Amino acid sequence: MGFFKAYDMRGTFAADFDLGLVRRIGRALPKVVTPGGEHRRWLVGRDCRATSPDVARELKAGLAESGAEVTDLGLCTTPMVYFFTAEGGFDASVMVTASHNPPTDNGLKVSSSGARPVGYADGLNKVEEMVAGEAQDVQPSQADSVAPSCDESALARYIAWQREATPDDAFAGLRYAVDCSCGMSSIFARELFPGAMLLNDRLDGRFPAHSPNPLKADAREQVAKAVRENGLDCGVIFDGDADRAMFVDERGEFVQPDYLVPVVARATSAAKKARCSSGVPTKIIHDIRTSRGAIEALKEDGFEPVMVPVGHVFAKRALREVGALCGGELAGHYYFSEFHGCDSGVLAARRILAEIARAKRGGKTFSEMMAPISGRYANSGEVNFRVEDKTAAVERVLEAAAANLPPEVSRSRMDGIRVEYAQGWFNLRASNTEPYLRLVAECDTKERLAEWMRILTDAIEGKTA
Repeated sequence: MGFFKAYDMRGTFAADFDLGLVRRIGRALPKVVTPGGEHRRWLVGRDCRATSPDVARELKAGLAESGAEVTDLGLCTTPMVYFFTAEGGFDASVMVTASHNPPTDNGLKVSSSGARPVGYADGLNKVEEMVAGEAQDVQPSQADSVAPSCDESALARYIAWQREATPDDAFAGLRYAVDCSCGMSSIFARELFPGAMLLNDRLDGRFPAHSPNPLKADAREQVAKAVRENGLDCGVIFDGDADRAMFVDERGEFVQPDYLVPVVARATSAAKKARCSSGVPTKIIHDIRTSRGAIEALKEDGFEPVMVPVGHVFAKRALREVGALCGGELAGHYYFSEFHGCDSGVLAARRILAEIARAKRGGKTFSEMMAPISGRYANSGEVNFRVEDKTAAVERVLEAAAANLPPEVSRSRMDGIRVEYAQGWFNLRASNTEPYLRLVAECDTKERLAEWMRILTDAIEGKTA
């Protein structure tokens, strides 16, 4: 089924899935995620997409039919579901969201106890097998509609926790904009980003202002323009379900999210030391696409970088297994041990804002603060290629690299392939969520990067010299 992905379930409503499938998934989930516990406690939350109330209703009905006790958190961010799953001692949870996908899409993100992620290899494969064998003529439930809004008491507790983790005065004096993308960060933007110029802070699951995916350049145009026209220090933009936060600097220029991993690490380490002077972890996770500049900066700050595969399922597991303090990905997810090993866009944003404010007090702009990390190497960013035969394309790339690039220093097949050279590196991997090969390359000079990208791109596309 196209609805089941490596990390979650996601697709276009009425094309990749329907309410009957959601109901069957709801019935199957307790049997896989919480087997043997007919009355296990499940938490359900949802985003503001037009289909989310119906999807949440059918999900809850299916869960109840399997004997689960369901608590409805209502409208919320994905990290809020993670937080309350762990804090509330729930046995499992589901967030109804398609994250940064278009408004026609929706999906389900599943966690087990302690907010541990449930991906395809962790049980969604078994759920898929179960629902594929069931009759598909499921009638819509007659259950009451889901909660119309956020649980206000839960929201207040969440806001209080975030303020304790990063006090508001940590970024006092900063002039900044926050773009909520008409998504779920709108529910707490005024409280957690005091004094900010707020953009698109009304919930609207049609996402009329721009795409809910901040990795798309056109989605960032509005916040970048606001920063430039108003002389602000920076801008923050959240995706649809607010598990990711991204930044533009004082010039409105996009700050590649992996460059901010050392910034998050510094701020999180300082916050941890303020509460506990000893025993602060030094391991920081980062994905296989991370800039060499960010990795070097982590080491220079006394951290131990730990490379992990791409995706929140793998990152959360690795963070717990190695006892890391925090970490981040090129896609704008940032993970925190204090946040039950999960990603939180708002915690990351407030920590990064605190570091920008500290730099400002020292006479530096955001771009000047980032220059020692972002200015070390020329980086391509992630480039997508739609390729029919991905295996053949990878083999062509390896052959072209062997023939035209310098001698290899090392090679990793942790996630796709990352090949290291003295002058740079590249990573080529198949997307787990979309029909693409994704390429990232980084070199010591812009000229070398341009040459490498030409060689690698021609190989991917099957062009002959």
